[in-house]
Amino acid sequence: MAAAFAARERDRRDAGDRIGIVTGGTRPADRVHGVVVEAMREADIDLGDRTPREVTPEELRAVDLVVTMGCSASDVCPATWNGESRDWGLDDPHERPIEEVRAIRDEIEGRVVALFDELLSETGGS
Repeated sequence: MAAAFAARERDRRDAGDRIGIVTGGTRPADRVHGVVVEAMREADIDLGDRTPREVTPEELRAVDLVVTMGCSASDVCPATWNGESRDWGLDDPHERPIEEVRAIRDEIEGRVVALFDELLSETGGS
């Protein structure tokens, strides 16, 4: 959900030349859960054709900021990586009722927008 909202926010702000997005999990599921697909469709984002993937240490070495949703990436982060890491401490939406998934979705969207506000204010753009 966060990567989809980040891609949308990056496009809305025309920040593709300043912000790259790498998405993946430390222990990804084999599919995007149906309840997540449903909740995201309500936000006009279709995740039905997406497949979760594992993030690699090489990808992590190449980024400045890692945001996790409620887990640590320390088991895949290279020991020499000096980037910033933030854990948003969110509940896993898997097997939760749609009402709870909507709340998680809305929390993620708000955090993504706030992160873009912060990042783009640091780079002098909006």
